[in-house]
Amino acid sequence: MSIKKVISLAYIFLLWGCSISKHIPEGESLYTGAKIKVYADSSFNKSQTKAIHEQLVTIIRPIPNSTLLGFPYKVWFYYLLGEPKKEKGFRQWFRSKLGEPPVLASKRAVNINTDIISNFLNNEGYFRSTASGDLLINGKKASAIYTATVKPRYSIDSVVFVNKDSSSFGKNLQITKENSLLKTNQPYRFDNIKLERERIDKALKLKGFYFFRPDFLIIKADSNQNKQKVNLYVELKPNILQTSLKQYRIKDILVYVDTQDSTRGSTRTRRGIRVFDPKKTYHERVFNDAIGFSTSRIYNSQTHDASLSRLINLRNFKFVKNRFELVNRSDSAFINVIYDLTSLRNKSFQAELDALTRSNNLAGTTLGGNWSNRNVFRGAEILKIGLNAGFDFQLGGRLNNNVNSYYRIAGDADLTFPRFLLPFYKIRAGRNQALPKTNINIGYERLLQKGVGFRDDSSTYAYTQYTTTSLRSSLNYSWRKNIEVEHSFTPLSINLIKPKNISEEFVEKIFRSNNIQDLLRYDKILQTRLILGGQYNITYIPKQTLNSRNYFYLNTGVDIAGNIAGLLTKKSEDDSKRISNTVFEQYLRFDAEMRYYLNLSPNIRLANRMILGYGVPYGNSKSLPYQVKQYFVGGSNSIRAFRARSIGPGSFNVTADPNAIFINSYGDIKLEMNTELRIKVTQLINLAAFVDAGNIWSAKYNENSFYTADGVFGKDFYKQLAVGGGLGLRLDFTYVKLRLDLATPFCKPWLPEKERWVINQIDPFTKAWRKENLILNIAVDYPF
Repeated sequence: MSIKKVISLAYIFLLWGCSISKHIPEGESLYTGAKIKVYADSSFNKSQTKAIHEQLVTIIRPIPNSTLLGFPYKVWFYYLLGEPKKEKGFRQWFRSKLGEPPVLASKRAVNINTDIISNFLNNEGYFRSTASGDLLINGKKASAIYTATVKPRYSIDSVVFVNKDSSSFGKNLQITKENSLLKTNQPYRFDNIKLERERIDKALKLKGFYFFRPDFLIIKADSNQNKQKVNLYVELKPNILQTSLKQYRIKDILVYVDTQDSTRGSTRTRRGIRVFDPKKTYHERVFNDAIGFSTSRIYNSQTHDASLSRLINLRNFKFVKNRFELVNRSDSAFINVIYDLTSLRNKSFQAELDALTRSNNLAGTTLGGNWSNRNVFRGAEILKIGLNAGFDFQLGGRLNNNVNSYYRIAGDADLTFPRFLLPFYKIRAGRNQALPKTNINIGYERLLQKGVGFRDDSSTYAYTQYTTTSLRSSLNYSWRKNIEVEHSFTPLSINLIKPKNISEEFVEKIFRSNNIQDLLRYDKILQTRLILGGQYNITYIPKQTLNSRNYFYLNTGVDIAGNIAGLLTKKSEDDSKRISNTVFEQYLRFDAEMRYYLNLSPNIRLANRMILGYGVPYGNSKSLPYQVKQYFVGGSNSIRAFRARSIGPGSFNVTADPNAIFINSYGDIKLEMNTELRIKVTQLINLAAFVDAGNIWSAKYNENSFYTADGVFGKDFYKQLAVGGGLGLRLDFTYVKLRLDLATPFCKPWLPEKERWVINQIDPFTKAWRKENLILNIAVDYPF
């Protein structure tokens, strides 16, 4: 950058700075940040001193305004359009989304931060450490400077649980010591003291001490200044009421449904649970399944939480209130459990109009209606019946004149039971956070594909190419044993796909094509496909610890089709197996998706994803079911530098023939990797930089397939990965996020092996390069 440009840029920032200064009130200064000087004891090394400094930086408040090259641009946006005249006008929206009010310097804030630094150091075990602070004012700007003198850190020498009697409480308190968070020779931290009290409280509540509270405990510290050691004593505070130290059992379990009057209507009792339901809206079994408590059993907080969670997850109640009452006896060690439930309206209808984008560069809209009954058989069963119609059109990424649009009409019926429809399954009280579910689904979809035809005068017209109908049904069981793991098992899934109304014009167009792939794919369209199978999926989302910067997600599963049908049927003359003269698909498919998110700062997140898919066709099938179960990559939610379904399989180039009718790639094996750096600039504007890589492959070579042997998965698969990257703009309108991702290829797998990497050919100032390589993805929400 030339000296003139640097001077010009500095002059612009100076003018902008002056325009901000005039808005700062008289006698006030814009706070620009703080500096912290740490003077540590000689026993500390440089890395330890640096770690203390980094910790102190995070606790200083207030946080100064965001800057760009030292310029508080958000404050400039805040004042740019002047004072808003309306609370909901454009000026107010602009100010709240793009700007932020100036953070003013304050001597009071410096004094508070000085105390916070001193307290923080002592709470971290740096006893007798001190801090001081000062405010440095320079015109309309001010900064703070803090000095921290850090003494040696104390560690734990011993932990003693003081037991003054042999009561049941004292014995249970001693048992909790086994899993104590306070370990000898570890640094003293006040946060661990608080966590230890909460841990003991949770452990005691599992043993029936319902009225106990964490603040009933005191942990005394006895320090030795010469050894920098501390002895900890865990004991009860004096004068704690005996009711708080008793181990309680359950006496009565009372459920009030849309009433609090126990005299109205009849009372029904089943397995110790008394239900007051004047309208007899629900079967008693609903509450026996959801509530894990039993009469005369010891209170357990895990059962308490699980029961409440199950009632809420039934999605039948607007309000679920839970309370416990001490049985009115002088020596009582019993409590009553009471649930007050307010029902939602059983029947409802909801109409929806959705605008959407798909991963294959199609955009469209859907109009639908859903009718539901939340309690169809009085057992909290939910019946949903939905009808919808919509159309999709090509948003971008046209490779030739074969531009298609799609019209669909579909209907679905879902019946969900809040239990397993299995005689041998029993809910374990307090273990399952949510009730298991059985879902029965039946659906029908009619998809009409329209193409574009050309008249002699080059004008265009739309015509129907063909129609596909899909009739499907499934039986699914899903359950959770805890909040981290969810299981889904579909023992039966049926999908019958039939082509209809194939137009003569479309057939003529295919047979005029010189591309053999068009004829082979047309043959696939003509086939009626029957998929008889089942699936099992498991989703694992680890519970995030306090202040954790990491988030992990794993979903994996297996899809099996045609194995039982294959055992029960015999081969026909053409060596295939059929049901009602229809060849059924046979395959195994394994899938896994992993996501890992790392928060680098409050406004910066690194997001990563890996997708693995492996299909094994056998018997009747030479490949996975065409389009329905096959994999593809590319598009706005996949490898964004390539158009949807334009990559692979392997090094095969599906776009080589510009006159081909079918230009979509599918495969039996998939590998995809994505990484994305997300930066929050304002409440409205978010930026991203991303890199995507992946491809698809055929599991085995089939001479009747559309692809050559180059598309088969082999030892050189890593050389056939398509790689691309780019920059993204995301506009957060609170209820919807609009995403614009501009990407370009880095590696094109269909080129000769030594010519695949094309990074050195990037030339954004050339129109021809931009037309061939720049892909703009427009979508809603994040890709993952």
